[in-house]
Amino acid sequence: MADKDTVEKFLDNNPQFAKEYYEKKIKADVIIAAFNNQIQVKEPASYKDVSAIQEAEFIFELIKEMQGSNPMEKALHKILQRIALLIQADRCSFFSYRSRNGASEVSTVLFDVTHNSPFEKNLVNPNSEIVFPTDMGIVGWTAHSKKPQNVADVKKVLLWSASKVFEELTDIERQFHKALYTVRTYIKCERYSVGLLDMTKEKEFFDEWAIKLGEQEPYKGPKTPDGREINFYKIIDYLLEDKEEIKVIPGPPADHWALVSGLPAYVAESGFICNMMNVAADEYFSFQKEAVDESGWTIKNVLSLPIVNKKEEIVGVATFYNRKDGKPFDETDEQITEALTQFLGWSTLNSDTYDNLNRTEWRKEVAQEMLMYQTKATPNDVQTILNTQEKFGSAPEDCDQKEMYKLLVCAVYAKTVELLEFRFSDFPLSEFELVKCGIRCFFEMGVVEKFKVPAEILTRWMYTVCRGYRDITYHNWRHGFNVGQTMFALLLTGKLKKYYSDLEAFAMVAAGFCHDIDHRGTNNLYQTKSTSPLAKLHSSSVMERHHLEYSKTLMEDENLNIFQNLQKRQFETVQHLFEVCIIATDLALYFKKRTMFQKIVDLVDEIADEKEKVNYISNNPTRKEIIMAMMMTACDLSAITKPWEVQSKVCCSDAAHCKSFKIFSFGSIFMSTLSYNIGKNPLLFLQPMMDRNHADELPKMQCGFIDFVCSFVYKEFSRFHTEIKPMFDGLNNNRGEWKALADVHEAKIKAIEDEKKKLEGGGEG
Repeated sequence: MADKDTVEKFLDNNPQFAKEYYEKKIKADVIIAAFNNQIQVKEPASYKDVSAIQEAEFIFELIKEMQGSNPMEKALHKILQRIALLIQADRCSFFSYRSRNGASEVSTVLFDVTHNSPFEKNLVNPNSEIVFPTDMGIVGWTAHSKKPQNVADVKKVLLWSASKVFEELTDIERQFHKALYTVRTYIKCERYSVGLLDMTKEKEFFDEWAIKLGEQEPYKGPKTPDGREINFYKIIDYLLEDKEEIKVIPGPPADHWALVSGLPAYVAESGFICNMMNVAADEYFSFQKEAVDESGWTIKNVLSLPIVNKKEEIVGVATFYNRKDGKPFDETDEQITEALTQFLGWSTLNSDTYDNLNRTEWRKEVAQEMLMYQTKATPNDVQTILNTQEKFGSAPEDCDQKEMYKLLVCAVYAKTVELLEFRFSDFPLSEFELVKCGIRCFFEMGVVEKFKVPAEILTRWMYTVCRGYRDITYHNWRHGFNVGQTMFALLLTGKLKKYYSDLEAFAMVAAGFCHDIDHRGTNNLYQTKSTSPLAKLHSSSVMERHHLEYSKTLMEDENLNIFQNLQKRQFETVQHLFEVCIIATDLALYFKKRTMFQKIVDLVDEIADEKEKVNYISNNPTRKEIIMAMMMTACDLSAITKPWEVQSKVCCSDAAHCKSFKIFSFGSIFMSTLSYNIGKNPLLFLQPMMDRNHADELPKMQCGFIDFVCSFVYKEFSRFHTEIKPMFDGLNNNRGEWKALADVHEAKIKAIEDEKKKLEGGGEG
C-alpha cells in the first residue's frame, strides 16, 4: 500500500484526476452537515469542489430556510453563513436597495457575517447603518449595473476608489475622506489617521531676517526628502469602531497622540513604510501608552506609510492602528495600504489642478476689474509729454533715442519744484504735472540712460501708473507719487543712496510710485471679511500683494516695461526688490521689522569709520532689505511729517483724513456692506478712527498714532542719518499742533459736562 506522502504527491501531480475522484465520491451528508447547527466546523477549507447533484441538494436546503417561520433577517443570516463556508469567504454582508429623496442607495442589513458569527452581532442597527450611493463602491456598482462582480484581487478595488477620488475636485481632505470611506471595509483596523504636511518650501523673506541676523535659531528638526520642514498642519482621525466618526484637528500640537511618538515625522523624513508590531515594547518611538481619549482606546500595533504625489513629494502620512483580530499588521496589509496611499498621493494632483483653475479664474476676475476701470496710456497721452509729432513730425518709435531724451528732459524740467526736499507738497501741482515730476526723478538719479530706458516707454509707464490709481479719497495717485518722491529724497537728500546700487535705487523709487496702485479705498480686513476675489487670491497682505501683482503686470508688457533692457539676473533683482518694498507697506508687518532696524542703527552708531559703516550695510543683503522696508514705511507715512499747513489739509479736508486712520468713507462702506454694528463690537472690525461719528476725536487719535507708530520710525531714521532729522522735527511739530487741538476739544467736553452737572444740581435744589 502506498503511504500518505505518496498519495498526496500523486494527487498534486494529477489535479484533474483528483477533481474527478472527489466529484464522484463526496457524500451529500457533507452538505447536510453544513446546515446542522450541532456540528462545529473548524476548517471551512474542507468543503470544496461540490458536485452538481450536491449543489442541487444545497439549493433545496436554502429554499427550505427561506420558507421557514424565522424572520427574514435570521434566514438570510444562516444562508450567508453557509455560503461563506462553502465558497471559503472570510466574511460577507447583505445590503438592501432603496430609493430615498429621489436618490437610489444601498444600506447594510447584515454586516461582516462569518461562518460562525452570532446573528446579534451581524444585524445592523438602522441608526448606525452604512449607506452607499449606487455610484459608489463595489456594492453600489453591483446594484447599479445589476450584474455580479468578481474581484479576483482586492487591491483592484482601489482602482475604482481612485476613479471616485478623481471625481472629487474640491480639496485634499475631501478626496482623502472619499477614498478612505470607500475602502474602509477592506482595512481591518480599529482606527486610522492622516497627517497632512505643509507644502511650503521657502519662508517669507521677512521671516528669514531674524535667522540671518543670528537672532533666532534656524530650524534643526527633520525635513522631508525634498527639503521641507516637517509641519503637520492638519490631522484627520477616522474611528471605525462602534459608531463611525471623523475628527479633524487643524494645527495639531506636537504632543498630540497621533504625533507624539515621532513615527509620522520619521516616515515623512525617510519615506519608509513602518510596521510596528508591538508598540508597548518599542524602544525607538515613544507611543502614548495610556488611553488617547475618553473612549479608553489604546494603541497596540501600528502601520504607517508616506503619501507621495506624482512629483514624488511626501504630502502626508497615513497611519493605521490596531488590527481588528488583535494580530500585528502583515505583508498583505502593507500591500493594500501602500496601494491606497499611492492613489491618495496621485489624487492631490487633482486638487492642485482644481486650485490652479480657481486661481486662474480669480486672477481673471481681478484682471477684468482692472481693465474695466482703466487702460494703459494711449499714444495721445504720451504725446502730451513727449511731443515728437510737433518737434520731429513723427511717432516716437521713428525718432532717435538721444533726441527724445533731450525732448523729455525739456518737458519735465519746465517747472521749478522741490523734489529733493522732505517738505515737498503736491498741492500746487496738477496730477499731470506729477507725472512729469516722476519722470524727472529718474533723470535726476541718472538711471534712464544708464539702464537704456526708452523715453517713450518711461513716459507711457509713468502715465499708466498714474492712471492705475483710482479716483478715491486718500490712496490715489497723489499719495502714490508722494511715496515715490519721499523715497527719492531719502536716497539723495537723506544720503541713504550710499548703501544701494543704482539699479536698487531705481527699483526702490519705481516701487514707491507703484506701492498702492489700483487701491480700492478699503483695507485688508474689509477684503477678507467681504470674501472678495482679491482675498481669495491672496491669503495675507491682500491689498499689498495686489499692488505687487499689478506692478509686475506692467513689467510683462513690452510697451510698459521700463526694465526691459536689463539682464535676466538684474530683472529678477528688480522684481524681488519690488516685493520687499511693496509688501513692507503692510503695517501689520511693521512690528516685525522695527526691532531689527533699531539694532542695525545701534550697531552702526558704534562704528567710527564711515567706510566701515557703509560696508557693514551694503555688503549684507539682509540688512539692506530691512532698511529698505523701513524706508518704505517712512515714505508711506510721510504725510504726517509735512509742514502743518500741508499735514492739516491732508488730514482735515472734507473728503478724508490721513492714512493713519484710513478713511471715513471706508467706515461707511464697511458698515453698510457687512452690517456690522460698531456699538456691539467697537474693537472687532471698525476702529473709531474709521467712523465719521468720531471725527471730533481726530486730534487725540492723531497724537496716539504718532506716539504708537510714527515716532519710532522717524526718531530712529534721524538717529541713523542726521540728514533725515527734518522729518522727525516735522512730526514733533505736528504732534504739538494736534495736541493743542485735542486739548481744546477736551476743554469743550469738560465744560459741557460741568454745565450738565450744574444744571442737574440746580434741578435737585
